[in-house]
Amino acid sequence: MTALGPHTALVTGGSRGIGRAVVERLAADGARVATCGRGSRPGDLPDDVLWVRADVSDPDQAARLVATTRGELGPVSLLVNNAGVQVERTVADSTDDDWDLVVGTNCRGTFHTCRAVLPDMAGTGGVIVNIGSISGETADPSMALYNASKAFVHALTRSIAVDHGPAVRCNAILPGWIRTEMADDAFALADDPAAARADAVARHPTGRLGEPADIAATVAWLASDDAAFVTGQCVTVDGGLTAASPLRPGLT
Repeated sequence: MTALGPHTALVTGGSRGIGRAVVERLAADGARVATCGRGSRPGDLPDDVLWVRADVSDPDQAARLVATTRGELGPVSLLVNNAGVQVERTVADSTDDDWDLVVGTNCRGTFHTCRAVLPDMAGTGGVIVNIGSISGETADPSMALYNASKAFVHALTRSIAVDHGPAVRCNAILPGWIRTEMADDAFALADDPAAARADAVARHPTGRLGEPADIAATVAWLASDDAAFVTGQCVTVDGGLTAASPLRPGLT
């Protein structure tokens, strides 16, 4: 893979899970990395990673995040929109506060940071990788707002690629079941969480759930020159889950 040394990378939501794995992978590959979150800097974040406290759902804070990264590390040439939240409710059960939380972070946050980096990228070139979800293509039960918000991310990705190429390449990664706290919360909705997890694993041709490092590796590829002809795409990384029939071997 092409080294990422020239990149100044901004990863939103990099304190844990997929975001942390992306931060660590990009830094290991030689990029200058900044990340952000609503809280204080995590104590175990590598010292050479710039931390900016910011809520990307606020347009002013998103703009400040990009400006701070530019001032400390240089113009952002790689943006990874990872910050996301979920609420486990149907449409009928969802409140206005649920809407503001999920749409604020997943939709507005992605939009705000993309808008903030595009002026610099228009002149120097750049790559945007948005973290979507297979839930934006095939709906998870009781996750209405999350499902809809990820569909927005996928559509925004295509629009950015079309409107801002060739200076900017923009793609989305659609993770499946990745071993994170968000996945644990989703399994907890089941009557028997352990059985639900075991059933989920059995439905993966790979025989396992994904790891945050699996998504980080895909980000690194999309950011590299090896993916120079890839833009406007939603790349599914789900261990084959959505490729498989719901009938498992032995049940046919």
